[in-house]
Amino acid sequence: MLKPRQCVLDIHPYHSPLNAAEPKLRLDMNESTTGCSPRVLARLRQLDEKQLALYTPREPGERLVAAFLRLRPGQVLLTNGADEAIDVLFRGFLEPGDEVVYVTPAFGMYEIFARASGAKTVLVPAGPEYAFPLEGLLRAISQRTRVIVITNPNNPTGVLADRDAILQVVKAAPDTAVLLDEAYFEFCGATMLSAISTFPNLFVARTFSKAYGLAGIRLGALVGDAQHMGVLRRICSPFNVNACALECLRTALSDRKFVAEYVQQVRETRDWTRQQLELLGFKCWPSHGNFVLCRFGAQKRLILQTLRECGVGLRDRADCPGCARISIGTQKEMEHVIHLLKEICARVAAQPQQGLDRPQQTGQVKS
Repeated sequence: MLKPRQCVLDIHPYHSPLNAAEPKLRLDMNESTTGCSPRVLARLRQLDEKQLALYTPREPGERLVAAFLRLRPGQVLLTNGADEAIDVLFRGFLEPGDEVVYVTPAFGMYEIFARASGAKTVLVPAGPEYAFPLEGLLRAISQRTRVIVITNPNNPTGVLADRDAILQVVKAAPDTAVLLDEAYFEFCGATMLSAISTFPNLFVARTFSKAYGLAGIRLGALVGDAQHMGVLRRICSPFNVNACALECLRTALSDRKFVAEYVQQVRETRDWTRQQLELLGFKCWPSHGNFVLCRFGAQKRLILQTLRECGVGLRDRADCPGCARISIGTQKEMEHVIHLLKEICARVAAQPQQGLDRPQQTGQVKS
């Protein structure tokens, strides 16, 4: 009887909220509700039938990204989203029984990729107020540790780890691959790219899904020591990045004004949203990403269900008691969310034992 590998059978599947009925306003996947640059969209519309019919090499794109990041092309591997970057690194360095160490709460795919390689996960709980647990992380490193993942800023908390703390981890484990997942780099500006030339065990993952608004075309990058990257290329499909992503890459990189303006809007709206949530009595943590983590407490399930009935999806985070993660949309979209929450809170206060009526809709939200 054909049977899958036991380590695969033991994996708990990743559950995306997109498997449920899709809300009108998706604030549960940390996507851009603004969309991509108009220049990128115009470039995509110029693609012809021949470009889509042929395999497209990724190497010219890697040279573009390397120049943009001021690195050598051999240090950059383009991937099918940052997810593939993580998967390739795990498959490249993990043997069955090895350990992957990372801080929780965390992105759910770390565990899946680790277990698919037959590795064990060592979870280090975040510190008070979800602070980066440097001492706990250092204590978790053992002779079996082969990969350490640091998400910076963290998802779902938005907490930023200090550069010196990260370097302590890198130095403490010279024979271990240390991956910095910088998916939200553009919203905080903190990066470890400059340390790659000094520490060959350091890797950085980036994505075009967030600040560039290109989640739908799946484009990411893994950056590291050229020698190690050369080894990882052996297990990466030669045409892993699709033609649409590669053809619009130059335009996406060149439209810096669009990215800068979008990032500034998200930062301002993020801080405004956090302030409004706290005025409603909810606990929020300072965030350096395009989202905020909010603690709704005992009313979380009721709030999330009522918002979804009103067409707004937030991300339930069971690993953060009483909390949900809220992606930041446009100012108008977030004003709509706060309006709905105010109505929900008023109904909870007025009818604490009788459930909620659906809040009155104020019309279609437009970006």
